[in-house]
Amino acid sequence: MNSSCAATFVRSASRKSVALSRPKQIRSYSSLPRPYRFHVGTSWAGKPHDPRGPRVKSSPFPPDSPIGKWRDQMLSKPNAPAGKHIGEDFFYVQDMREKSGISLGVADGVGGWTESGVDPSLFSQALMYHAHRYSKAAWPGEPEVDPTQEYEEREQVEGWELTPLECLESAYGGVLRERNVLAGSSTACVLTLNASNGLLRAANLGDSGFLVIRASSVIYQQRSQTHFFNCPKQLSKLPTSPKRFSRACVDNPSDADLCEMKLRHGDIVIAYTDGLSDNVFPAEMVAICSLVARQFQLSKRTITSVGEQEAEQVSEDLEAQAMAERIVDYARMCMFNHKRVSPFERAAAREGMYFRGGVSGPLTFVLVQEADRLRLQKVDE
Repeated sequence: MNSSCAATFVRSASRKSVALSRPKQIRSYSSLPRPYRFHVGTSWAGKPHDPRGPRVKSSPFPPDSPIGKWRDQMLSKPNAPAGKHIGEDFFYVQDMREKSGISLGVADGVGGWTESGVDPSLFSQALMYHAHRYSKAAWPGEPEVDPTQEYEEREQVEGWELTPLECLESAYGGVLRERNVLAGSSTACVLTLNASNGLLRAANLGDSGFLVIRASSVIYQQRSQTHFFNCPKQLSKLPTSPKRFSRACVDNPSDADLCEMKLRHGDIVIAYTDGLSDNVFPAEMVAICSLVARQFQLSKRTITSVGEQEAEQVSEDLEAQAMAERIVDYARMCMFNHKRVSPFERAAAREGMYFRGGVSGPLTFVLVQEADRLRLQKVDE
């Protein structure tokens, strides 16, 4: 998915001719160029089925329902490692109004609900669907208008500014109203990227998160939010049955940690659920991204001048996809390696607990790199 400069809104220099010919309904948007472009790659691999685990009688969203259609569309993206099996996680990537930026998010359905016969994937899918729905018509910053237009024309600009927190609140409300989601919980991380100024804004609830890599160094990493070890903060919907769910955690979107920062050329932003952060160290993510980038840099030297811009665009898209698949492949290997020290093992040791090796579970990963200006990549496992 690419976001390039917006089309220019052209207004006649003659005020009289405009008054005679313009339609009554005018959609105004900025004619200023947007220098940031986003290249998207996706990949995922869900948690393998445990035959010893509880069986859940799931009723997935029908393929002809709005959420079912959107879910299948997202899963139709290229994905080499594990086909269409995504497990309890889900994600979205959405161009915002007039291609003014991109909104994206990852959600990790809480697997503990399977013990109560609840399919945790329905909550995360619905949460991401409603986040996509609300961000589609919104702006990542203040609504853009053409400064050369009259005041009345500028007042007719459509859409509204939607912050990641507002997006998360609206999406959560949509899940609570969703009849097909009887119960469930999920962590969530929602980000917006502004194509005009490169501003990143984020809202994170739970042990999902994101980090920023600049010049092969991690300059920022979002902290996890937990009630206690391995129990993250989470958005929840409790069933209406008389059965009590005393162990359920019910947090609010307002509890999310907020972040706002300006990206620079070459920055890499990785948003993830705990399936990645429990198994792969940040330094390893940096190494994989650098390796893929060097490989594609060598291939770019063979591009001829004929169609050079188009070829470079395709190459950047392929590079994003390659990074996605490489990191997912590596994360899957780490999950089942019980001889390698994992981030989860170290976190457990700090709590006085013993755990060995990687953690098997679903993972969602998003990578954003500024190329010509920004490149976006997303991986889900």
